[in-house]
This record gives sequence, C-alpha cells and structure tokens, in this order.
Amino acid sequence: MARRVRKAVFPVGGLGTRFLPATKAMPKEMLPVVDKPLIQYAVEEAAAAGIEHFIFVTGRAKQAIEDHFDISFELESTLQERGDSDCLAKVQAARPGPGRVAYTRQGEPRGLGHAVWCARDLVGDEPFAVLLADDLVLSDKPCLGQLIEVHDATGGNVVAVADVPRAQTGRYGILDIDSDDGRLASVTALVEKPAPESAPSTLAIIGRYVLLPDVFTHLGDLAAGVSGEIQLTDSLARMVGAAPFHGLRFEGRRFDCGDKLGFFEANIAFALQRDDLVEGVRHILAEYSRA
Repeated sequence: MARRVRKAVFPVGGLGTRFLPATKAMPKEMLPVVDKPLIQYAVEEAAAAGIEHFIFVTGRAKQAIEDHFDISFELESTLQERGDSDCLAKVQAARPGPGRVAYTRQGEPRGLGHAVWCARDLVGDEPFAVLLADDLVLSDKPCLGQLIEVHDATGGNVVAVADVPRAQTGRYGILDIDSDDGRLASVTALVEKPAPESAPSTLAIIGRYVLLPDVFTHLGDLAAGVSGEIQLTDSLARMVGAAPFHGLRFEGRRFDCGDKLGFFEANIAFALQRDDLVEGVRHILAEYSRA
C-alpha cells in the first residue's frame, strides 16, 4: 500500500521575467486571478487534496509570499473593528494552520530540479507533491487530489499530463509511453523539451507531481541539463523502471499563467465561475466582441 502524501513543495524562487515590469518588485506567484494570488490557488488545491504541510522554496524578493500566509494583526484588527466579517474570513481562510508552513531558500535560480532538491530535508523519506503556481487548473475535483488517488492505487510516481500541439513539445517534459487507456499512461521514458521532430509523443507534463523521495538522490548529482539548468525531468527519467510511473490526463482545464494570454484567459474563466461577477463579465465580453 502506498504511503500517504502529506507534504507539498511549492517552488516559488523564479524571477518572473515574462511579466516584467509587474514582477520587478512583486513575486509572479502573487499575480492575482480575479481576487486571489496564483500561489493561494495552489495552496488551496493542495489543502483540498489532503496535504498537511506546505513547503515553499523561495528566493530573493519573495517576502510578500511569506507575509500573505502569515497573520496580519493590523489588517485583521481593522476588519474586525469595522465589522467586515466577510473580508476577515477571506483573509483568515488563506492562512494554513500553525506549524504547517515552512520556507527554505534556493539561493540562486538553477532550475526546477534544483528548487525541489532544496526541499529535501523538509520532505524527508516519504512521497510528496510538487505544485507549480504558474499552472492553474479549474476543475470540480482538485487536480492534485486526482493524482494522489492514482498514487494510492498504483504507488510510484504520478505526473499530470496534457496533450499539446507537436510544435510545442520543446516547451515541456514529454512522455514516452507503452500503454495508454485514454486517461492513464504508463511511462517508459521522459525527455525534457524535445524538438517536435524527435518528441516520442505529445503528452506533456504540467505543473503537478506526486513523487517518491528517491528523486532527491538523483537530483543530488546537480547535473545541468537543457538551458544549463538542473531539470526535474532528467531525474525523473532515471527513476523509470525502478517503480511504477504514470501520467494522468486529469479532469479539468489548465491555464498557463506563466504566459500573458494564458493569465488573461484564466482571469476570464475564473470570473465566469463567480456568481457576483458572471453577468458583468459576460456584458463586458459582449461589448468588446461587437467592437
């Protein structure tokens, strides 16, 4: 029986250069979709999937993330004095319980694999999740929860995957598979950012993982891969065959919020899910569609 997944790692040390100048002084993970920052969506997804401990791998100028998940005495006191119970509840709901949040510094942005490796002592010897806040998923069941269900049934490593246009394989880690039932694919190899003509498939890993702690042994080699960075995909590839490894086509819609258009679309999609915004958003879209 697979061990329960209790911890999640959130790599948030990146520079966010694609959103400059907005991210010059603000972490990209704090960019809001409607009225919540990207990182809060990721934390809420993890909590809904049963995660108990939240590990943030940060870098310079990321203090806003720590402040967001901490108590703001002045703000909460002011809201309480004003009798604004709705806003107070929203602020308090964003905060995980005492002792459930940990932070470690990456030091320098050396790639996703390096960020995950920096969390090794906080994760310990147990399976864990990795969530990238840039990938926002709109779904009835938390995307991470779907991965954990597969992990509970199969053990081993499980990654979220989506079919992408072949022309875009150079942006992702791509799966090579030997069986695929349309939902769950059995992985035989992984390739980081392959050229379209050499990609073994168009099944791309998106930013949700459930991993065995063995990955830290491979990441510990600190070997540079594509773009000179330490790639998580390279270490995962070395784990294929040692334990079950599956790619899950999750239920839900993924938005690439590391891309300006993807971020814009996510704001529209999530606003349309809100009872207090849906009519106004539809009116605005209708006005612009007539322009």
